[in-house]
Amino acid sequence: MPRGAREITLRFLAAPTDAGYSGTVGGGRVLEWIDKAGYAAAAGWSGTYSVTAYVGNVRFTRPVEVGDLVEATARVIHTGTTSMHILVTVSAGNPRDGDLRPTTDCIMVFVAVDEHGRPTPVAQMVPEDEHDREWQESAVTRIGLRNEIAAAMAAQTYSDAGTAPRVVLRFLAAPTDVNWGGKVHGGIVMRWIDEAAHVLATEWTGSASNVAVYAGGVRFYRPLRIGHLVEVEARLLLTGTSSMHISVHVRSGDPSTGDLDLTTHSLIVFVPLDVDGNAVAARPWVPVSDEDVALHDHAQALVVMRNEVDAERHIP
Repeated sequence: MPRGAREITLRFLAAPTDAGYSGTVGGGRVLEWIDKAGYAAAAGWSGTYSVTAYVGNVRFTRPVEVGDLVEATARVIHTGTTSMHILVTVSAGNPRDGDLRPTTDCIMVFVAVDEHGRPTPVAQMVPEDEHDREWQESAVTRIGLRNEIAAAMAAQTYSDAGTAPRVVLRFLAAPTDVNWGGKVHGGIVMRWIDEAAHVLATEWTGSASNVAVYAGGVRFYRPLRIGHLVEVEARLLLTGTSSMHISVHVRSGDPSTGDLDLTTHSLIVFVPLDVDGNAVAARPWVPVSDEDVALHDHAQALVVMRNEVDAERHIP
């Protein structure tokens, strides 16, 4: 990808090691692919290292099968002073016929940084045709909606006063988790988010047969370093007819002190499946404490906000 090019496509086969517990490729692995494609586009456009700042409204519309040919296409659709808004679409299908169908799409925000890790200006993207203008308009409109969602998520209180089911995973960030800047890869962090939410969904439903259908509001507050102690906490906020809305916080810090800082926050939605892969009713959860009720109402409000984002989608 030449410097300043607006689009790049990664092509590869979905490997057996990419499979999730449902047998198809796990949502966390798809999030990794999205982040890699987005990074390639951001680095190519800016000509410098770039960091993931936000990932929003990821919809998993159909599963990716092991052995599928996968295309992850990332395209710069809007630029700020130091930021790049990148449309990422993932398509997959049987490599024997080459018929690839869309499976996932989202808009990511990357920030270009210099050798000292400080934000650095990027070239401005100028629309070339009507599609470009539609994509740019969609990206600009989403900025306000994204800020509303981020503010709503940040304003919530998560404490021991909540009685909702929760799961906490703890481990050390390994050298194999490193990205091109020496920190933990953003896609790896999103895979951890998916894994923690899956564990919670499995405990709640009593079955590992559940899949992610949505991930959003993924905001990266600070880098996560190799060797740091990582804590990924998933908490159930809301159950729908066949859905579980789960908030996930990622914290990390020096294991010698045990002091952990928030690095990433996200909301992810899982759906339980039957043996044929069809969605089934989710076990209902009823909030008990005041904090439970507040977070339950918050999750319902986020559904409304996400619908507003969907109304602004101009993805072909």
